[in-house]
Amino acid sequence: MQKSVPPAIALGLLSLGLLQAGRASTQTAIAKFEVGRQYFFDFGPPNDFYELFLVRSVGDKTAVQKITLTPVGMNRCIAPPTVESEDAILDKSIGELLGTTNPCTIPEKELRREQKRCKKCMVFSGANVMMQFQCGTQTRLIRANVLDRDMFDPRSHTPEHTSWTIHLLEQLDAPLKPGVIYRPMFPMLREPETSKAAALDPDGAQELASGKYDSLFPSGPDLPSKLYRQALDRPPSPRVDLVSGSPTAPQEFVPPKYPPLARLAHIEGPVSVKVQFDENGVVRNATIVDGYLQLRTAVVDAAWRWKFPTGEPDRETVVTVNFVLNCPPTAK
Repeated sequence: MQKSVPPAIALGLLSLGLLQAGRASTQTAIAKFEVGRQYFFDFGPPNDFYELFLVRSVGDKTAVQKITLTPVGMNRCIAPPTVESEDAILDKSIGELLGTTNPCTIPEKELRREQKRCKKCMVFSGANVMMQFQCGTQTRLIRANVLDRDMFDPRSHTPEHTSWTIHLLEQLDAPLKPGVIYRPMFPMLREPETSKAAALDPDGAQELASGKYDSLFPSGPDLPSKLYRQALDRPPSPRVDLVSGSPTAPQEFVPPKYPPLARLAHIEGPVSVKVQFDENGVVRNATIVDGYLQLRTAVVDAAWRWKFPTGEPDRETVVTVNFVLNCPPTAK
C-alpha cells in the first residue's frame, strides 16, 4: 500500500520543483554574457588594468574570449598602452558555470548592500566587476566589488553574491594565461614589436572601439574604447645610427641593440669605438673611446659582427654610432 505524502510536504516539494525548474529554464535561456573586471593597485603606473570577458554558449560548452587592456605606464615610448586577446573553450555549459544562482533574480537591494560593506576600511587593491546578462527583454547589470582581503584573506567573510562572482571568474580564468594580478609589481619595458594592439576580428574591434563595452567599467579612470584606439597608435621605435667611420667605415654594419635599462633611464647619445680589423675585413679587437657607460657594452658586442673592406693590411679605425630614443622624456 502506497503511503500518502502530507499536504504541507507535498506543497513544499512542488514549490522547490517549480523553483528549480524556473532556475534551469532561466539558466538555459542565457546564451551569452559579458564581464568587465577593472583591477586597481596602489603601485604603478599603470595603477589600473582592464579585462573584458565575452562569454558565448557553444552547444554544451562555453567559448570565452578575454581582452586585456593596459594603459600607458610612466612613459608612452617605454610602456605604451596594449591590447591582448586570448580564447578558450570550457567543457561546461553557461548554466553549469552559473550554478544554482540565477543572475536575473538576484535582488538589487542585496547587491547594493554588498557594495556598501566596509566603507571605511583601508583598501589598497581590488577589482571592480560588472556583469551584463540578457534577462528576457531586459538587460541586467550586476556589480560586485572584490576587495584585496577577498582575494588574499581566507577569513575575509566575503558576502554571498560577491563570492559567487569570484567563483564564476575563477572558472573563466582557469583555461587562460595568468592575468594581470600575477604580473610583476614594477612595470617592465614593453618592446615595440609586442606593443601593438591584438589582432581582433573586425566586428569585435569595431564594437570595442565604438564604446559598446565602456559601461562595464564605470569605476575606472580610463575607457576601454579609448585605450584600444591608443594601442593602435604605436609609439616610434628607438634606433641606433651609424654616424661615421674614420678613416674606414664598416662595409657591413649591424646596429647595436638598445639596452633596456638605458631606455628606461632615457639615456641616448653617441658612442665611439676603436676597431682593429685584418686584411679579410674581420674585426680583431674593439675598445670604447667615448660614450655613456650604459651603452658601451652593446656597441662592443655589435662591433665584433661588423665587416670591413678586404685586401688592405691590418687597419685601425674609429666608428661612432648614435643612440636615439625618438621619444621626449615627458611623452605620455
